[in-house]
Amino acid sequence: MKKQVFIALILSPLFTIAQKYSSVEIKRFEHEAPRVTIIRDNWGVPHIYGKTDADVVFGMMYTQCEDNFKGIERNYLYQLGRQSEVEGEKELYTDVQLQLIADTADAIKDYKNAAPWFRKLMDAFADGVNYYLYKHPDVKPAVFQRFEPWYALMFTDGSVSATVTGGINLNETKTFYGDASEKLGVVYNPKIDDRETGSNGFAIAPSRSASGHAMLYINPHVPFYFRSEVQLVSEEGLNVYGAVTWGQFFVYQGFNPHCGWMHTSSNADVADLYAEKVTKKDGQWYYEYDGKLKPVISRKLVMNIKNETGAEHKTITGYYTQHGPVLGSRDGKWLALKANNRSYNALLESWLITKANTFAEYKKAMDLLSNATNNTVYADDQGNIAFWYGNFMPKRNPAFDWRLPVDGGTPATEWQGLHTVDEIVHVYNPANGWIQNCNSTPFASSGNYSPDKNKYPAYMAPDGQNFRAINAIKLLSDAKNITLDELIDKGYNHYLAAFDVLLPPLFKAYDVAPDSVKQMLAGPLQIMKQWDKYSAANSTATTLAVEWGTLIMRALPRAKTDEESIYQTERINTLMQTLTAKQQLEIFTEAINNLKTRYGSWEIKWGDINRYQRPADGVTFNDDAPSLPVGGVASAFGQLPSFQSRTMDTKKRYGYSGNSFIAAVEFGSRIKAKSVITGGQSFNPASKHYTDQAGMYIEGKFKDVLFYKADVLKHAEKTYHPGE
Repeated sequence: MKKQVFIALILSPLFTIAQKYSSVEIKRFEHEAPRVTIIRDNWGVPHIYGKTDADVVFGMMYTQCEDNFKGIERNYLYQLGRQSEVEGEKELYTDVQLQLIADTADAIKDYKNAAPWFRKLMDAFADGVNYYLYKHPDVKPAVFQRFEPWYALMFTDGSVSATVTGGINLNETKTFYGDASEKLGVVYNPKIDDRETGSNGFAIAPSRSASGHAMLYINPHVPFYFRSEVQLVSEEGLNVYGAVTWGQFFVYQGFNPHCGWMHTSSNADVADLYAEKVTKKDGQWYYEYDGKLKPVISRKLVMNIKNETGAEHKTITGYYTQHGPVLGSRDGKWLALKANNRSYNALLESWLITKANTFAEYKKAMDLLSNATNNTVYADDQGNIAFWYGNFMPKRNPAFDWRLPVDGGTPATEWQGLHTVDEIVHVYNPANGWIQNCNSTPFASSGNYSPDKNKYPAYMAPDGQNFRAINAIKLLSDAKNITLDELIDKGYNHYLAAFDVLLPPLFKAYDVAPDSVKQMLAGPLQIMKQWDKYSAANSTATTLAVEWGTLIMRALPRAKTDEESIYQTERINTLMQTLTAKQQLEIFTEAINNLKTRYGSWEIKWGDINRYQRPADGVTFNDDAPSLPVGGVASAFGQLPSFQSRTMDTKKRYGYSGNSFIAAVEFGSRIKAKSVITGGQSFNPASKHYTDQAGMYIEGKFKDVLFYKADVLKHAEKTYHPGE
């Protein structure tokens, strides 16, 4: 059972005091800084060179702070469960949940016990941030006046959905820990999470490429500006280019001279809830296990909550069983989470894959079995392509339904170790010559050469399909002699595959409608019948389709489990078969009326209301300020590139999530790669790199990646050492 918690996106200032560093620390910073050279290219992308890996980590963290210190601090406020120190009461139970899941004491212990070479990287991580704060006293952190090396061990997964809760939601945690009446359990009412999360990864074998080399397409869908583009090069064998999540020191999605990797958020079941039967005796809680009573472990969580007068201090008692933290209760039983949300090996694995030079070395890094939330699409310069559905995968007794809470009182539900890399669902060099994953079923990842689901336990991978994957399979199945530019074109394909299912029942309903209804809907229906199902900025049909399709999606019956929710195509097909002709036309009419109410007419071109804008403060969108028309839509309708938009106290819709760092890579004797990032590299509205990639991002026109130093020097805009 899996539920993912997403990194929060909003930060506002609280208390600030001058950050102070000892003379020993300052001397160390000033010794490290000259060992690092930063070259910003003509797109503002930092290329960081150093003698050692630690030098490069120091430089990377310094450049991250230059670009977006607020984003770094925001992510660690989330990971350490301290958002309420800035945001107040509204984030309290997110903090409670996060502090229950990951204990800072464990991270500190892992840091102290780390391999010396790896501890150096964590030291460099903290030093890079702290040196920036030392050199920029005008920067006022909201909470963290200094960063500690062990912080890196609280944020070991670069995914936007890096924390799994086993299917429990935040309201359940709030109800459990916020109610002084000590309820043993409540009736479970699942909540709807309408946030779009998704990514696309394609691998092309030499047999399908025009060059005879393997290729990789990297296309994560995350909140805008969630990651940064960077290159890291050391004399210790590090040479990696790609996307880094703010505050982390490893490239999360990217490539080196020999191989590349794209992570998509996985729906593999990697976390479980254990239903614990509890009782209270003499003021102490106990839970039943194997016919005996065992004491519930408690831990004090000290919360500092911002309020109007300063801060309120609150102590909450957290509970644990042998299975993990208690996050809530249902039907008279406490629910304890067993998961792998934070670990030393997870951070180590994330680093080691960036230095892998062969398929065997990449698999060896994956043998740490600690990447809990990601699938991996892989390609290399030896012509290999591969796909793994997940990485951390517990062995379980298949007699139980792991989609739901299992009995915590019996040894039969205990995990039985971990599956090996070759035991999890995977594809190695399929004969069809391509692999795709769009957060979809792995059992259709490579056409007729996909894994056989009958060979894997049900808990290992759900078989839910989505419309993005259907579109990708169609595009890749017909592809031959693909060039890098053609791969980009396929990745930016605007076909909305969901409407292959949605439109026929609507047309059928219209054909049997009364004449009065036909007359009223004649204009809009004619446009829909003539539409080619491609979204475009100059398309009125796209506007109608998105407004109507959104209402259809909202009409879906609530999914009973997280796993059920990912069966998108099946759920949509079922819904369309159950809606009557009258209901079909009523929903379509509602969409038309919504557009009339909002814009005065339903005849609105999509690009007139669907816009890209990057406000100076990141949140205040304005219809009167400059913006760009966008033809893309949310990927829920099957479009491969995603542009999630909504009104922001505005009449027009503005993008806020979707395509982020995107790259296409060809692995020949020399790397050939192209990339684009949302808007631009800089977070400074006065910089030319604030929106210099916006038009390219919208149209799918990528820049050449400057991977080799000679090319970087030809396009160098600024060369410096940290602190200069």
